[in-house]
Amino acid sequence: MESHQAILAFSQSEKIKSGIIWVSQLLQTVSGYSEAERTTLDGLLQHLTAMVTNEVSLAGRIAENDVWSEVEKCLETALVMIRSGVSQEAAFHLTQALSHVTGIGQQSMMALKDKELLQ
Repeated sequence: MESHQAILAFSQSEKIKSGIIWVSQLLQTVSGYSEAERTTLDGLLQHLTAMVTNEVSLAGRIAENDVWSEVEKCLETALVMIRSGVSQEAAFHLTQALSHVTGIGQQSMMALKDKELLQ
């Protein structure tokens, strides 16, 4: 992995991990609200998940790692679950996406350490 790609992959992975964690946290709070409030929160979940998915799409183009497409698939599946009204089922797919993104971050961090650009 080239230095430029590793830097982009690392920075994107950190931003996307944060986004996935936000979605996951919001998902956990949804169950404690009334049905009317859940409808509003599901809309917020949809928008936030779509925003994170767009960031993953961008990361796949600029950081050139095939794993980004796997992350995108996981997030799209989570989005389908949220839109279908079974948002609690999205947690599994968000966890998978987070695992893939963590792997990308570790891989890019190791590449930067190997080139002595990170200590």
